[in-house]
Amino acid sequence: MPELPEVEVVRRGLERWVAHRTIADAEVLHPRAVRRHLAGAEDFAHRLQGHRVGTPGRRGKYLWLPLEDTRLAVLAHLGMSGQLLVQPHEAADEKHLRLRVRFADEVDTELRFVDQRTFGGLSLHDTTPDGLPDVIAHIARDPLDPLFDDEAFHQALRRRRTTVKRALLDQSLISGVGNIYADEALWRARLHYDRPTGSLTRPRTRELLGHVRDVMNAALAVGGTSFDSLYVNVNGESGYFDRSLDAYGREGLPCKRCGTPMRRRPWMNRSSYFCPKCQTPPRISS
Repeated sequence: MPELPEVEVVRRGLERWVAHRTIADAEVLHPRAVRRHLAGAEDFAHRLQGHRVGTPGRRGKYLWLPLEDTRLAVLAHLGMSGQLLVQPHEAADEKHLRLRVRFADEVDTELRFVDQRTFGGLSLHDTTPDGLPDVIAHIARDPLDPLFDDEAFHQALRRRRTTVKRALLDQSLISGVGNIYADEALWRARLHYDRPTGSLTRPRTRELLGHVRDVMNAALAVGGTSFDSLYVNVNGESGYFDRSLDAYGREGLPCKRCGTPMRRRPWMNRSSYFCPKCQTPPRISS
């Protein structure tokens, strides 16, 4: 799934091309695209019509379009292959086009939701007083949020009986960090993915958060990480951070810091990439 940098790249594109435009109509071309909108495709399209889109929002990996003068927002689940594309009206339909939104203005572009694997979708939700779709109100702030509380995060780590990578992927503690950027930040911090969180000192937590933010910002600067054609911005362009990865996907290649061959280990139906010398495993107490 796309992680924070990829979703933020899409959010910025939507802010440029979609924000403050009034929806003329929405056309649902595949029912799975709105399956999370329990009232169905016809209700979804009808309720969008005539509303003005506000500034797109994001929390972690979650993206939404608020509807101005309402307490409603369209939440986008990109899933494994979902794309929100801004295309000219006359552009040919994509093979996996699932939903189209047209606008009531003279600008020659429309918003399209394209999803090859149909795991993603759009849904309409009530919002909380601070503007979040109510179904994601439990999601923690992300590390690039100015209101993210570093000290509260450290205290939560100290209380949890878990390991550091599990904590980084726990969306109730910190949002937006997925498998790729967790491995990158842990490599930079010289922390093994199985390091118990209770062993992290305050300076160590602060250092780790700094690396998480550095990795995220570096990825944002080049449009995120695109391993295939499915992760693109609203203009269909891929990101290039995969060319700068230090850990993820580098099994057998020399560590960029010490030269030791990088290793990969199965981890929670994923993989963890690490340097066995720079990121020594925690000792197992007898």
